[in-house]
Amino acid sequence: MGHATAKDLLQHFKEHADTFGGAQLIVVGSCGIHTLHNAFKSGFSVWQMEKVLRALHTLLHNTPARREDFCSLTKSSVFPLPFCGHRWIENLPVVDRAITIWPMMVKTFTTFLTKYQTDEPVIPFIGKDLAVLMKSLLKRFIKAEILNDITALQMVKLDTTAKEARAGLKAVDIGLGAEVVLKELQSSPKSSVGELSVLAFRKDCMDCLTNIVKKMQDKSPLKYTIVRQMACLDPTSMFSDPDLCYERMKGVVQRFLHDNQLSGGASAGDVIVQQFGNFLSLEAKHESFSSFQPMRTRLDVFLHGLLHQSYPELWAFCRKLLLLSHGQATVERGFSVNKEVEADNMKEDTVVAQRMICDYVSVCGGVLKVPLTKELLAAAASARSQYRLHLDQEKRKHASNAQREKRKGAEDHLEQLKTKKKILIEVANSLEKDADKLAEQAEGKSGTLMAQLITKSNILRRRHKEKLTELKEVEKELEDKSAELRHMP
Repeated sequence: MGHATAKDLLQHFKEHADTFGGAQLIVVGSCGIHTLHNAFKSGFSVWQMEKVLRALHTLLHNTPARREDFCSLTKSSVFPLPFCGHRWIENLPVVDRAITIWPMMVKTFTTFLTKYQTDEPVIPFIGKDLAVLMKSLLKRFIKAEILNDITALQMVKLDTTAKEARAGLKAVDIGLGAEVVLKELQSSPKSSVGELSVLAFRKDCMDCLTNIVKKMQDKSPLKYTIVRQMACLDPTSMFSDPDLCYERMKGVVQRFLHDNQLSGGASAGDVIVQQFGNFLSLEAKHESFSSFQPMRTRLDVFLHGLLHQSYPELWAFCRKLLLLSHGQATVERGFSVNKEVEADNMKEDTVVAQRMICDYVSVCGGVLKVPLTKELLAAAASARSQYRLHLDQEKRKHASNAQREKRKGAEDHLEQLKTKKKILIEVANSLEKDADKLAEQAEGKSGTLMAQLITKSNILRRRHKEKLTELKEVEKELEDKSAELRHMP
């Protein structure tokens, strides 16, 4: 849904319903990947890490003199990396060079982000994985007895700021790396890190975790019933708890009926639920369901082979469910690919070319599966000559653009001269007219008044002559520029 406000979404839903005869959109929440990046950002706002990491990179970026001084003083040529403010969890290399206490925190999110940067239909798994992820974070600072048998919905509603729910500061899990660093600091003979400083640090860690979980609770797809119910299409859930999956499928069908998204009405819904129940009792007990792994087998391919012939109505409905988006996977994956291919001083055309190569290799299924066609081999053999031809074309293009800019500049200057000439003619005529008018007024006067009028008239006539002189200069320049423009290619 992007970053639209609740008011915008409601208006959009109303317009959609009016257009499609009352049918409502099925809401599954914001992009889960984007939500995690924002949650991580919100968590570490306590330490203002963004300012620190940006400043580190800016200090030595594009400053050869500073870099030389830095290398001379530190005997190191390792410089800070650029920080990305939109994809926080991808800043692990940046953080590794600046501080050593984040790896355990970042590692918690990595598996989820990697798994869901895909265009495959994975929304039936996102509820379970988000619940596991959120529970792993809660275990770090929430009492164990509160998390026993807690459901996904209860985790979304859990008040992590309540003192009775939080573990003691000494029990906060800040990660093994941070624990080792703290012990080393405390055991150092010259250390000024006391128990109070350690507790303050643990308190900050708890606040970070609280902010992260709060952001996930506010934006997580787990808030939406349809997302939790979609787990009924997870083969491992079908195998382990078919009764729960059956109830969840009933809930999904009821939601589609309520939103006018199911053609055929209640009778069609009954058929879908009945076919799903038969499928669970006859098919879902197979061993392949218990060992199903979405990273190895596409869910749509798996279900299609089992449903499309024996359960056609159920398969038609499942196709609708699998079309629901789990987030902005294509965009997020594109950022990851860009990060891999980017290098310093790389121009836009090079980035585009690198991306085209990466996309083609991905379509082929890997580097070793790229077909070595005659066209590809010929293109590789002529790459150098093509590059030289490209450089020549760019050189001619640059020269043509420069000539075009020069001609445009001359044309603009010519238009300015024409405008200036027009204004000078109008001013000169006005001055001459006013001078004649003052001279006529002086003829009927005498004494001091006549002298004043004649003096003013003479002043205007001198200014009139000056404008005529200036007009001749402009006309001469205008003639020269016109001749110059006529001889330009």
